[in-house]
Amino acid sequence: MRTDRLEPLRIGVLGAARIAERAMAVPARATGSRLVAIAARDRARAEDFGRAHGVERVLPSYADVLADPEVEVVYNPLPNALHGPWNLAAVAAGKHVLSEKPFASNAAEAAEVRDAARRAGVTVTEGFHHLYHPVVRRVLDLVDSGELGDVVHAEATIAMLPPDDGDPRWSLELAGGALMDLGCYGLHVARTLAPWTGGEPEPVTVRAGERAGVDEWLDAELRFPSGATATVRCSMVHPARDMSLRIVGSEGEVTAPGFVEPDRDDRVLVRTAAGTRTEHLGTRTSYTYQLEALTAALRGGPSVPTDAADAVATMALVDQCYRLAGLPPRPRLRIEPHRAGA
Repeated sequence: MRTDRLEPLRIGVLGAARIAERAMAVPARATGSRLVAIAARDRARAEDFGRAHGVERVLPSYADVLADPEVEVVYNPLPNALHGPWNLAAVAAGKHVLSEKPFASNAAEAAEVRDAARRAGVTVTEGFHHLYHPVVRRVLDLVDSGELGDVVHAEATIAMLPPDDGDPRWSLELAGGALMDLGCYGLHVARTLAPWTGGEPEPVTVRAGERAGVDEWLDAELRFPSGATATVRCSMVHPARDMSLRIVGSEGEVTAPGFVEPDRDDRVLVRTAAGTRTEHLGTRTSYTYQLEALTAALRGGPSVPTDAADAVATMALVDQCYRLAGLPPRPRLRIEPHRAGA
């Protein structure tokens, strides 16, 4: 469905987080969506963001964004622990939601959002944007085609240099940790292999390194019903950035060196008995493909694959991995959304 022929989405933004420019402002401009309103704890930051990206109005609070009658979709890029509460608040206001991952602090909170969205009849989408890009779509097409044979093993590494000490990713209360911020991509891409591996993966062994109550790194070994295996590695203390995916089949293998950031590395590397080849799938941002898919879904097209039910399944796997690593699932932040924001 061509989104340039559809009525533009009318989007309200909660907060002026750094990710909001890359994940929403740039895709909105590319798709012709309207950024109707924004609010942030620091109004000056909201005003700067608004001027830079053509937001129609800056409002006093998140609650005002939810109450704005022109806003139909709420984009939630707040810290992890605030995803669940503000997703629930947006649903209660009758708005569709595009939430940054992870969807909530834990599976129980994610299920509450899913159930509320069903009752309200609104769409809530988790921002696993990689799934919408031609790089990952091509990887899955190769698996489906049989060119690689049966899936034997998958490896996903999502690693980055250490964030600053004051970064919310180091806070247990704010639902931080390497698995929440990074490893959830690997778990999600492992789950997408279920159609070719007999079903969903189950964690077998999980190890983690702890700092200040959160995981600074985590390695998970998983097994599928078919007997295939997967390894998901994530780290916030890595010496270099690594966002790679490799799937090994009985007849060959495929690697996407930048599966989470295909706009920076759009290669798909295929190796079989017939030889090796490199395919380039384009550096258009995955966030733009994601927003196009959401626009189509809300204008009568096919539903998005990263819906609330999918989010609950991923969060359940996250919780399982934490328990196996000897760490608690992230605690829910008990707040009531209010006019001052959060």
